[in-house]
Amino acid sequence: MSDLLEYKGYHGTVEYSAEDGILCGSVFGVNDSLNYHGMGLEELEASFHSCVDNYLSLCAQIGKQPEKEFKGCFNVRIAPELHRAAALAAAKEGCSLNQWISEAVRERTRKVASYQQPRA
Repeated sequence: MSDLLEYKGYHGTVEYSAEDGILCGSVFGVNDSLNYHGMGLEELEASFHSCVDNYLSLCAQIGKQPEKEFKGCFNVRIAPELHRAAALAAAKEGCSLNQWISEAVRERTRKVASYQQPRA
């Protein structure tokens, strides 16, 4: 089960607005405001597709490079002691802090993904 929509490499949320009695959502990972809504799931998904298509079309019209939701670069704020420990661990393993953190994130996301797999 997923609570995200996916289309052309973009992901969008699915939320219920009790105030309006509709489903709504937004494309995440881009700075532009990309929102959509619908009375049911089919209408919401169609609205999401239109939202992404309109965004890509507008970008093409104005000569703007469409944003990608994940650029491969992000800032993480952690305690200085943890930063130091990670940097020292990376050095001991002979890799950069970026490589070390990337592998740690890879391991953790594999664990989460394995929890979401259907059981036989």
